[in-house]
Amino acid sequence: MSDEPKFLRLTVELTVEVLDVDALQAAALAEIRHPDADLTEEERTEQAELVTSDDSGASALQWLIEPDHVLQLVDHITEIEPREAVLGVEPSEGPSEEEEEEHGHG
Repeated sequence: MSDEPKFLRLTVELTVEVLDVDALQAAALAEIRHPDADLTEEERTEQAELVTSDDSGASALQWLIEPDHVLQLVDHITEIEPREAVLGVEPSEGPSEEEEEEHGHG
């Protein structure tokens, strides 16, 4: 084995159904307005507008999930060291047919 570092990129795709966009947006707005949020007033206003203008809920959900939460998927594996977590949220057409078959909904 060489001493060169080896990296693996883990890709996880999760589809969620938004049950209440208004409540999701309200939760995100609470995070944006929280005193611990490291935002200027201008940034708070800008982010709040992004959340409220996005009818899909994607912008709101992105505010509620920390990329570090993803690292918990591998924290128990002692043979690796998590280095980076990146999160992206975008609208979806719904679960793929494969997902529905896996869960017995198809």
